[in-house]
Order: sequence, then C-alpha cells, then structure tokens
Amino acid sequence: MRFTTTVLVTCSIALAVTAANAGNHPHFVEPQLYIAKGGAAAPQVALTLDACSGQTDQRILSFLVENKIAATIFVTGRWLKRNAASVAIMKAHPELFELENHGLNHVPAIDNQPLMFGLKTAGSLPAIRSEIEGGVNAMQIATAGKPVWYRDATARYSDDAVKLIHEMGYRVAGYSLNADMGASLLAGQVEQRISAAKDGDVIIAHINQPSRAAGAGVVKGILALKQKGFRFVRLNDVIESEKPGTPNA
Repeated sequence: MRFTTTVLVTCSIALAVTAANAGNHPHFVEPQLYIAKGGAAAPQVALTLDACSGQTDQRILSFLVENKIAATIFVTGRWLKRNAASVAIMKAHPELFELENHGLNHVPAIDNQPLMFGLKTAGSLPAIRSEIEGGVNAMQIATAGKPVWYRDATARYSDDAVKLIHEMGYRVAGYSLNADMGASLLAGQVEQRISAAKDGDVIIAHINQPSRAAGAGVVKGILALKQKGFRFVRLNDVIESEKPGTPNA
C-alpha cells in the first residue's frame, strides 16, 4: 500500500567520536534520520532493513508480505547475486518494498582510518565512489530500480564521504533506532527495542542473517508496533528535507 499522507523527513548529523579517535585523531559522523510524527491517531515509523551479504531471513520477508508491512531494503551487490528469488518477491510487491543502495561489497565510506567495527574501510574518496557506483550497477543488472538513498557498511562516514555522496546525487540514509546491533542481539532484546519505537523513528535492522535469533525479534517487534496502531512508510513515500531537527522532542 502507498500512503498518500505527506510526511516530512528531517535529518541531522550526529558527531560520533570513539575513545580511540579522541584528540587529534580523525572522527566520523553517524547520521540520524527521522520522519515527522503521524500523531496519536496514526503514529508511523520507517522500517529499513539491510541486506549486507549472505542469505535472506525468510522469517522477516514472509511476515512483511503476509502482513503488508512496507519497508526500505538496502541491498549490496554481493547480496543481490545470491538472492535472486528474494529479490523477485520484493519486486513483485512494489507497493511494499523499496530497494536502495548499500554498496557493492559492503565497505564503510570512510577515508581517514583503516577499520570500522573490524571492517576494512574504503580508505579513499575514489574507492568510496567506486563502492557506491558498483552498488548502483548491481541494482541495474538486477533491475532493482534506481536508488535515491545510500547507506554504507556500519552506517558511519567520514566527513568527505558525506559530501561526496551528496555530490553524486544521493541522500545519506541514517536512522534513529538501532534494533538489532548488526543482528547480534537476542530475539527478546530486538523485540523490546522495536516495540518501544516512537512516532517518527527510522528503524534499522537486518534481513540477511536467517541463522541468528535477532530475526525472530524483528518479526515480533514489528507485530507489536502494528498492534499498537503504527503504520509503516518507505523512504520514497516521504518528502525529504535535510534541515537539522529534533522531531521527537
């Protein structure tokens, strides 16, 4: 289903500095993204799911289809190659699923430090550009649509990377609620996080870890929100704005 209500997205860049990056060491930014509140009568969230690599968590995909839950799926080129059947299901339900760019090989868009959460970063702006363009090309090959948003691996970026992404014509897909911490949490923890979402939140979770407990929590958490009367919007169902703000204040 496509919602006709106009929704305003506000985006703010939160500066995140780890202890290891204190002092004169380089820092990174961790964008935060919200959608405008729907109000007490129609609270709403944007569900975004990363498909980094590996397989598809059919628990989540089947639940979304059966319950007509809209979601934005961030796909990598690596995942697209291995999950043609799941991509076909998503493409068969364009009213539910929006596919967006998660890069070619799931590489952090960082050019000023070698690692982020144990992942090797791109290391340079040309490498970041290649990762973004590679993801776009993979989506074109899979006829998965033309992306508007970009989310890198780890959802953290160097300052130059954010500027480059905007110059390339894409929006940086932040979030406000981390539901599964990279699919590392237990099902009950994930369910609790999602079920506590506030009107206007952008939720991030993962749909590529079928063997982990987190996926069951994603399903239960979404169901809890649905039972509370929340509705779900995709990122392309909204009008975007990069004005800093605190919509949940």
